[in-house]
Order: sequence, then C-alpha cells, then structure tokens
Amino acid sequence: MKKQFLFALPVLALIGLMSFNSTMNTYELDGAHSGLRFGVTHMGMSTVEGFFTKCSSKFAASKEDYSDAVINFTAEVASINTFNEYRDKDLLAEGYFDSNKFTTIEFNSTGVKILDNHRVMILGNITMHGVTKPAQFMGTLKTGKNLMSGKETVAYHMTGTVKRSDFDLMPKLPTAIVSDEVEITANGELSKM
Repeated sequence: MKKQFLFALPVLALIGLMSFNSTMNTYELDGAHSGLRFGVTHMGMSTVEGFFTKCSSKFAASKEDYSDAVINFTAEVASINTFNEYRDKDLLAEGYFDSNKFTTIEFNSTGVKILDNHRVMILGNITMHGVTKPAQFMGTLKTGKNLMSGKETVAYHMTGTVKRSDFDLMPKLPTAIVSDEVEITANGELSKM
C-alpha cells in the first residue's frame, strides 16, 4: 500500500486514437497526481490491488459544464505493479495479460452525463487483451485553478467494474481463486494546455 497513491496514471487503461475537435480546450495529465488502480477478490475473501505506473490521459471540452467532455486514458501493461514481483511476472506472461502482444489498456469515452454535486457518469469503451467492450464509470469531475501553476485544471475520479472473462483474460484461472469482476479506479488531474 506504500506508494499506492503515487500512481503515474491513473484503467483503466485507456486511449484509442480519438480525434479532438479543434474548438475544444485540451488538457494534459499531471502524472504525479493521477493514477489507475484495479482490485480483484482473492479466494472470495480479501481484495488484492495493483496499479499501472506508466499511464497517459487526455481531456478536452468546449462547453462550460463539460457535458461534451472527451476523456481518453492509456496504461502500459508492462508497468503493472501488485507489490509482488513473482505475481507481476506471471501477470505479464502469455495466458495472462500477454504484455508482449497486447502492450496497452485503453479507455475512450463516448459520452459524459452530468449529474449533481460534481457527480458524473462516463460512458466509453475499454480495449484490453485485444478485445473492446463498452464500460460505464461513475465518478466526479471538478474544475478550478491550480494554486501552484495558476493554470485552469480539471480532475476526474472514476470507478467501475469490468469482467475479465469479457476480455478473455486468464480464462484458466478459476473465479473461486480470483474473481471475474475487476474493480477499476482512475484518477486524473489535468491542466489546460
């Protein structure tokens, strides 16, 4: 848990090549204040977490309420860290993430629904292990000025669940040992370019 909050991030992973409209304001990621974390249930009891240390994200919007926001996110699979070197090596191998063949996990938003009190629903697609599936995240979207740089800043916090079986991830690993459901938490702090 030591460096769990120092993710270089934020994945769920996540960015397919999506074009940004030239009239949109674009923002770049502050990796020191962002991260992508995941968690699975082990043996039906404890939660085992990990994160990706190499991530990138883009954010763009033209409307003041950010209802047309486009959020893209990418994580490098080889940067996985579960605080266990032996497990990380297994996860990168063929039969698991197969990081030599599938190098990134990408998320591309397809829509943002503004709710209340900074709450948002973010819809999009995740591409992982060569498979693309729709995904839905609940979270918050906040804006303001960075007190240190003075730049306009947006910050998102997203949580959601995907099934590893939908991505043909670790099909031989019984769900009694590692849950099919994978909880994803993505945090991004981005400054206007």
